[in-house]
Amino acid sequence: MNWKKLLHVLLFPHIAILIILLPVATAFLVCAMLMVGSESPIAIVSYVLAAYTLTVWCVRMPQIIRFFKTLKNENRYVQIWLTDTRLRVKVTLFGTFLWNVAYACLQFGLGLFHASFWYTSMAIYYLLLGVMRLFLAWHTQKHEAGTHMRLELKRYRACGWIFLFMNLALSLMVFFMVYWNRTFVHHEITTIAMAAYTFTSFTLAIINVVKYRRYNSPVYSASKVISFASACVSMLTLETTMLTVFGSTEMDLLTRRLFLAISGGVISLLIVAMAIYMIVTSTKSLHQLNRGIQEKENQNG
Repeated sequence: MNWKKLLHVLLFPHIAILIILLPVATAFLVCAMLMVGSESPIAIVSYVLAAYTLTVWCVRMPQIIRFFKTLKNENRYVQIWLTDTRLRVKVTLFGTFLWNVAYACLQFGLGLFHASFWYTSMAIYYLLLGVMRLFLAWHTQKHEAGTHMRLELKRYRACGWIFLFMNLALSLMVFFMVYWNRTFVHHEITTIAMAAYTFTSFTLAIINVVKYRRYNSPVYSASKVISFASACVSMLTLETTMLTVFGSTEMDLLTRRLFLAISGGVISLLIVAMAIYMIVTSTKSLHQLNRGIQEKENQNG
């Protein structure tokens, strides 16, 4: 038996096997943690499979990195995606618009079925997010960034006004969370996955708010502010879930309500502050723009 060849086959399996191993090992590990004891044969097999999957992925990681570097530098479509900011903003806005509307319809249906203002308030919140994103996506579809500054400023200001109205729905959600103790209940593993996703989204939202200011486009900035506001509310949702899943035995109801009230109040005030900033800065910029146009017309006249 050629041990070197066997070792090579084990450490460097075909890429198809490598891809299949990841969901299979994850599924086995989750099933072992949820359904059987840690000392059962199934659990031991799942641990070995997970360790093997991690090992072969680590061994192939340099090749995977080289592959993606080559793809980034040589693939024409990847180059278009990386260099065309307008395309990225457009795809993101239309994609998140469809997701927000679908989720709003689901929440509205649940609100009608259960006769619940809780679901209705969530439906209104996500519907307003979708309206703002469609509002900006429509402009991005028709115009290049910075070519119609007056129109962009008006849309930026309109988003600020929508944020103020949307804060009413958010305040209603916070009220239900605090007063009626409405929370989201998930399994511990699901909650940890939600936490990883939420913190990643929140971090990227902050980075993009700062990053997209360099394009000097109020529409681009507004799209990232919307993502940041959505990430803030996701953080609040995550907090309610984690307090329910991990703090239900160690924390009394009054303390949980206090935490949610403080967090909800801070997020609500932050969104109001962002809305006021958007309205005030866009109004000032519009006045300056109109004054400049008027001065040029007077000079030409």
